[in-house]
Amino acid sequence: MSVTITRRGTEMAVVDGFPGVDETLPGLRLTGHDLVDVGLDDFAGRAKIFNIFPSLDTPTCALSVKQFNARVESLEGVTLLQISADLPFAHSRFCAAEGLTHGVTLSMMRDKTFATDYGVLIESGAMAGLCARAVIVADADNRVRHAELVAEIADEPDYDAAIAALARA
Repeated sequence: MSVTITRRGTEMAVVDGFPGVDETLPGLRLTGHDLVDVGLDDFAGRAKIFNIFPSLDTPTCALSVKQFNARVESLEGVTLLQISADLPFAHSRFCAAEGLTHGVTLSMMRDKTFATDYGVLIESGAMAGLCARAVIVADADNRVRHAELVAEIADEPDYDAAIAALARA
């Protein structure tokens, strides 16, 4: 079973399973900038914002990374996880070029288990194999406090709603 999002009006199927509010997040294994795999337990005891997107090479994705970076800059006890299929080297280059110093960049380069387990893997269309645009806010116990699977992939996520959800995290 799958859900549908659009890319400029063209439908794309996304694997079902996007977590809802009050659900507990499944584990994860992603690759960090230093090519070391990390898991959810590496961020234990902290609230988390997951900014999930297809690729830094698109304007909306790049903007979301910059926006969330700026919005978490002054927040204490929050970890920003920027997740895409981009290679860790691309994440590092982008952040260095833009002067972004907040957040942890993570890649699903080694496998797509994260995208399947979190219900964000695009299964059909021109972007098949990449992540859908989504934002998840989880508390220190990995319980979801906000979840947005963006219906039109070219649209930005609701930054204000994500930041507001941190009050419940």
